[in-house]
Amino acid sequence: MHYDSFEEVMTALAKKKRKAHLLLGNGFSMAYDSSIFSYNALFDFVESLKDPLLADVLGAMKTKNFELMMEQLDAFSVLLDVLGGDQTLKAKVQIVHDGLRKSLIDAIKSLHPEHVFKVPDEKSASCAKFVNRFLETGGSIFTSNYDLLLYWVLMRQGIPSACDGFGRELLNPVEVENKTEEADWSVLRWGPNRSRQNVFYVHGSLPLFDTGTNVEKEQYDQEGYLLENISARINADDYPVFVTAGTGEEKLAQIRANPYLADSYDYLSSVDGSIVTFGFAFGDSDLHIVDALNRATHFPSKDVPKLWSIYIGVFSDADKARATALEKLMHAKVNTYDATTALIWG
Repeated sequence: MHYDSFEEVMTALAKKKRKAHLLLGNGFSMAYDSSIFSYNALFDFVESLKDPLLADVLGAMKTKNFELMMEQLDAFSVLLDVLGGDQTLKAKVQIVHDGLRKSLIDAIKSLHPEHVFKVPDEKSASCAKFVNRFLETGGSIFTSNYDLLLYWVLMRQGIPSACDGFGRELLNPVEVENKTEEADWSVLRWGPNRSRQNVFYVHGSLPLFDTGTNVEKEQYDQEGYLLENISARINADDYPVFVTAGTGEEKLAQIRANPYLADSYDYLSSVDGSIVTFGFAFGDSDLHIVDALNRATHFPSKDVPKLWSIYIGVFSDADKARATALEKLMHAKVNTYDATTALIWG
């Protein structure tokens, strides 16, 4: 079934008294500014630098996972030392390592507004209102975007019901109890508010960093804006948790390798109600998302579907045709609506 407007979709879901979840794709960021947010923009930015050495290395590595690339370069450099390799070659490896790191930082800065307050207040408020309509139904927000837009909107507008699972933990509870020390709180870690989580970055996000023992979230502080803090961590060889381009299988492998991403994916695989999508293409590289939604349709048993229906925002006849083809893959009922009527950014 096709709905002529986003409001018709929300009205229909309200009548059914069903939870409405939101799945955002790259079209969410493109709707804000198509000139700076394009699909796989970070990797494309690095490729566009026309550095022949970087280009050759990127082509040889067969991966678009920046963190994995850096780890492979570091491991190769260590092996060169152990095996008595050519130090000239090691120097080239370091040049590539430093070049990729600088390129990633340059890309992040170039492909974002400078900070949250550069996003016009009316746009931020409009987006917050849109997102909150789903949270108010008891639904969740899922996004495959790793840029900062959604994080900025949630932070700036202060939606009380929005929770991404991160929080601070008291590091010295005994001393505080005994009144021998002031409270010492941890950095923002994923876990303390996991039970209330309703915002999921299913492909990671630039402010998220995996330390090996915790997944931490970078934030503003007195030292600098968020982009500056992210850049500082990358300069220290600490890389954000985000899934870059690749096949659905490659993306799922990256997801399963990280506890935060795996948990987010599993939550998507068990949603109850209906899902409304905006700007999500459901292309060949998104088959892992299709699989997650099909798992949700038959969760917890094949006899009791949990994900009842999907409402896909379409912008063109080509989008409608793709959604029609998608019906053959989806186990839940597939509907479409005119995405131009959503007016997320006002």
